[in-house]
Amino acid sequence: MLYLRQLIRLFTIYRVVVRYGLDDLLFSVEILRPLFLLSRLMPGHWLCPRHLTRGMRIRLALEELGPIFIKFGQILSTRRDLLPDDIAFELAKLQDNVAPFKGEEAKKIIERDYHRSVDEIFAEFDTTPIAAASIAQVHAAKLHNGKDVVVKVLRPGIKQRIKKDIELLYLVARILNHWSDGRRLRPIEVVAEFEKNLHDEIDLLQEAANCTLLRRNFHDSQILYVPEVEWDYTQRNVLVMERIRGLPVSDIETLKHHGVNLKYLAEIGVETFFSQVFIHNFFHADMHPGNIFVDMSNPQRPSYIAVDFGIMGTLSHEDQRYLAENFLAFFHRDYYRVAELHVSSGWVPADTRIEEFEGAIRSVCEPIFDKPLKEISFGLVLLRLFQTARRFNMEVQPQLVLLQKTLLNIEGLGRQLYPDLDLWKTAKPFLERWMDEKLGFRAFIKGIWENLPLWAEKLPEIPLLIHETLHQKKEEQVAFKQLTHEVTLLRETVQHQQSKDRFLFVGSTLLICSSLVLTIHSESIQDISLIGTILGIVGSILLFFGWLKK
Repeated sequence: MLYLRQLIRLFTIYRVVVRYGLDDLLFSVEILRPLFLLSRLMPGHWLCPRHLTRGMRIRLALEELGPIFIKFGQILSTRRDLLPDDIAFELAKLQDNVAPFKGEEAKKIIERDYHRSVDEIFAEFDTTPIAAASIAQVHAAKLHNGKDVVVKVLRPGIKQRIKKDIELLYLVARILNHWSDGRRLRPIEVVAEFEKNLHDEIDLLQEAANCTLLRRNFHDSQILYVPEVEWDYTQRNVLVMERIRGLPVSDIETLKHHGVNLKYLAEIGVETFFSQVFIHNFFHADMHPGNIFVDMSNPQRPSYIAVDFGIMGTLSHEDQRYLAENFLAFFHRDYYRVAELHVSSGWVPADTRIEEFEGAIRSVCEPIFDKPLKEISFGLVLLRLFQTARRFNMEVQPQLVLLQKTLLNIEGLGRQLYPDLDLWKTAKPFLERWMDEKLGFRAFIKGIWENLPLWAEKLPEIPLLIHETLHQKKEEQVAFKQLTHEVTLLRETVQHQQSKDRFLFVGSTLLICSSLVLTIHSESIQDISLIGTILGIVGSILLFFGWLKK
């Protein structure tokens, strides 16, 4: 039944691709070329809307295929360096301009969750959504206390659609896993990580908790503002939070018109990202332009406003440290250290020759240094890095997939805001400071400073603790001497007992022999009675001495 459902879903995907005239793109993949003729016989091929641009057809196809495909389009939309302008422009609409569902449907979902009418919950509720995305859509509202809020409502049936697509992804992952080079990509683990993130995203209580923690992390920040959650109004399918006022970060022309310092905005974007990853270890992992706004109240010192906290990422302490060291070694062009870290972290096999791996990394990375973003072809760099990884059997790290996705978003955003931004020079001082705070002299001083209150609390107890330690040491020495004496006595007792046992054993043996000899004498032999008597006397003497021993 499961495989039948997956086959139906595959056919649906194929049908949508053909209907929007995207089969040429699909059949450019070598393994699918034998099916090219079959696609020409499909009725949908002749009915596709040729009057639409290719960008519009790709966007509409992704929208119809559902949330997972929309997410893929959102990621691509941030990489204008990898896409033609017409396609990138259309895919950008997937960030917050997906086809909405009816406002009346949203009201029904809210009333079902609250068991009350919308008019009882909100003083005002606008049924026309102000934004619609792949998972949910957002409506403007006002609380009875006069506060302006936004209400995020999950799309109806979204959980079932995601479940079907995840099942399909697992099928594809299992097929890839049987392919020799596919195992290196660890497709099943990557899909499992993707599934976990999607389940977090469709739980709006989890998103509210994520928002609250990120707001606490940046409470006093001048570079990022996080809206406040209205917990009394938040349910699993409905999230209510403070309404923010800002300009979409993708509206570059308006930002320029208001004289916003785009260089500063790009630099604090890098700082915001690295702060989340390395200081708080809790980062927004869906930072496409539709989720980021700009506060222009101070054009020379603008700040960011973030929304949509469904997908958040964390790293283990080991991954944090390895990443920071990799970044720093990369910024210093120490490719030997980069290769060494990849081996020691287990990201490449332990038998990898570091010198050879170093040379491969240098050939990819060296050409991009000292260049602004606008002169770097990250598409080519990524392609060559993937080829290098394949050559050295480097496995995909599922726990880093979210971070890599976010890095792509950040780099794409920086390219749009300020193409002359030097990403390396902006990030390098931050990472050096972090490494010093975590591993260097500042970390040592910080550890002392953090432990001073505990030391001050324990200081009056130190003389008593020293006295107790010395007293305990003395008692241990006395106990050791006593134990040594007792062991000596025990050893002597055992030796005496063994000596006594020898006398008793030999004496008893001689008496038994004497009795046997005298018995034999009494029956047949007359001349050996003297021997039996001597044995009896000696045995009796030995028994006597054995009995006297203490």
